[in-house]
Amino acid sequence: MTERTKSPSTGDRGLLGALGDRFSGAVSQVAAAGALIVVFIVLSIIAPAFLTADNLFNLGSQTSVNAVMAVGVTLVIITGGIDLSVGSVAALSGVLGVLLMAEYGFNPLVGVVGGILVGAVAGLVNGLLVSVVGLPPFIATLGMLSVARGLVLIATGAVAVFGAPESFRLLGQGVINSIPIPVLLIALVAVAGHVVLTRTRLGRYAYVMGSNMEAARLSGVPVRRYTTSVYVLSGALAGLGGMIAASRIHSGQPNFGEGLELDVIAAVVIGGASLFGGRGTVWGSLIGAFLVAVIRNGAVQLNISTFYQNVLIGVIIWLAVWWDRYQRRKLGGDAT
Repeated sequence: MTERTKSPSTGDRGLLGALGDRFSGAVSQVAAAGALIVVFIVLSIIAPAFLTADNLFNLGSQTSVNAVMAVGVTLVIITGGIDLSVGSVAALSGVLGVLLMAEYGFNPLVGVVGGILVGAVAGLVNGLLVSVVGLPPFIATLGMLSVARGLVLIATGAVAVFGAPESFRLLGQGVINSIPIPVLLIALVAVAGHVVLTRTRLGRYAYVMGSNMEAARLSGVPVRRYTTSVYVLSGALAGLGGMIAASRIHSGQPNFGEGLELDVIAAVVIGGASLFGGRGTVWGSLIGAFLVAVIRNGAVQLNISTFYQNVLIGVIIWLAVWWDRYQRRKLGGDAT
């Protein structure tokens, strides 16, 4: 009788792969947090205006748009998808939300809800194109990027929309007990996103789909429904981000959000999410969003051109994705 060579079971490999992904994600988050601390300290030393109360207040408010949108994009990326349309959807939502208030006389609450619904509808279209039509997420959301931007220009004639009530400023400029309302919105959205990912069926299925979509389908996961759901949430949060941005400048700007998807995706990837799916956390994405915001804010303080900022953010994305692939190969999660 021959002795069978021992090998790890499929279940063991699955467990080891899951543990490896958790470890790799944790390492990425710690590295991002360390980078954020280092950059913050360095800027505090070399840019005297960086630590002023006014600048920190502006930094928190500026980060809110990217951070809120990053929570939605995190859900999409965990499933193995991508959403390139968030910048254009945010612009469309902001413009149409302001139009509801300025042209049709609705109160700010209705305008904000309307903007969020516009984003949700755009997300629904993205989700259906991916889950029902079968388009790759890159193509579906790239198309929405163009469609939403075109609709913004059609709705406004490429002219900014003014005339929202003064109370609309509270969403992006108000404070509660010295805490900016946009920062409170970051906290609320982050907690809600964390609960969705860790305590709901949508969150559990998102990780399963991102790890192995076909296995999830064969296991009875309603893949179409949950794929569509994550895109709807991403679109709705892009709508909220667009309304926050419109409130900060008290107008709907048709050119808002151009290139914003780069910063949002960078934040998610820097925070430990994998563009190959199956890994990511809300808290990691928030760290990434603050790191991107601090880098851009510090660059402004140091009079560094936006062109160089974009180069730096692009290089950071390269490094983050390279690190993800390196970890997967090292842990046996990706042999390619």
